[in-house]
Amino acid sequence: MQGLAERIMAHAGGLPEGAAVSAKGLLHLGNRAAIDQALSRLAERGRLIRAGRGVYVCPVTGRFGTRAPSVEQAVQAFARLRGEVVVPSGAAAANSLRLTTQVPVRLVYLTSGRSRSMSFGKQVVELRKAPKWQLVLEDRPAGSAIRALGWLGSENADAALKILKRRLSSTDFSELVAAVPQLPTWLAQAVGKAAYS
Repeated sequence: MQGLAERIMAHAGGLPEGAAVSAKGLLHLGNRAAIDQALSRLAERGRLIRAGRGVYVCPVTGRFGTRAPSVEQAVQAFARLRGEVVVPSGAAAANSLRLTTQVPVRLVYLTSGRSRSMSFGKQVVELRKAPKWQLVLEDRPAGSAIRALGWLGSENADAALKILKRRLSSTDFSELVAAVPQLPTWLAQAVGKAAYS
């Protein structure tokens, strides 16, 4: 019969890359205290990576050795596990939409949950609690545009919206305009002005 650690690893090995493993999700394998202890020991031995309090991910083994899973996949798996909305920060959104050439140095995501840090190997990811308007339309292009505009601020919004009106599809820009009631006044005015000019 397999030990608890081996059953945990068999379960974790069947999950997609970056999927989060927590003690609550393993209660079918044993009691909570034994599972917590087994997870801790597996992390000490390097068989699991402790991403945050009570959350672990499997390292990925390839031809060139072992590495942490893709941060994007792991963060999204964590969001599903916790039932939170987690999206890239406004700086990352502005960069991906080519509204700035600045590349964010730190990995920052906005969340509907509490602020915290997670680590994936040597990579540290910061989760920051964000106001609801910055999480509108989640991972849609219009949602990225909202976060980018929020990061750029009111003084740069008009110029950025002219660029976005050309770059976003008409459907995505219409989604941005439809989200106006949920946005702060300065941003709602800028989006309305860009939509009807």
